Amino acid sequence: MLDTILVDGDRVLFMPLFGQAVVVVRPGTLTASGKPTRRGKKIARVGDEKKVSVAGCVYITPVYSIPGTGTLKIAALASDQKTQKVMCCGKAILLKGQRFTAKFEVQNPAKQPPPGPGAPIPDPTPTYNGTGVFLNSHVHVSAK
Repeated sequence: MLDTILVDGDRVLFMPLFGQAVVVVRPGTLTASGKPTRRGKKIARVGDEKKVSVAGCVYITPVYSIPGTGTLKIAALASDQKTQKVMCCGKAILLKGQRFTAKFEVQNPAKQPPPGPGAPIPDPTPTYNGTGVFLNSHVHVSAK
């Protein structure tokens, strides 16, 4: 099945639900490393998704309602998000596909209001898992 290839500057959108955490997401941008170009833009190859990082996103959970912050990243591609046959400089090309697995890495934990006097209780969870999608900037080039 053919799917649209990804190029430098394509957007990365994260879904706001990461397990129990609700994240105020911001889009990321894909930085491509392939040498061939499409309309002057480099083609994205497998491995380029690892460079996507959106820091400073706010989150809360049902228990930890005092907001914390963290970074959104792509944890793993879905099987339909990389070419099986077509290669670019020895690596598979990234495809739009369906949804990738994302992770939210906590830098400043959200906190639970204290039950009485005292300090708020920090969220002990270091990462939350979620999903995201790629938004491609063109629709003219496809690959398998």
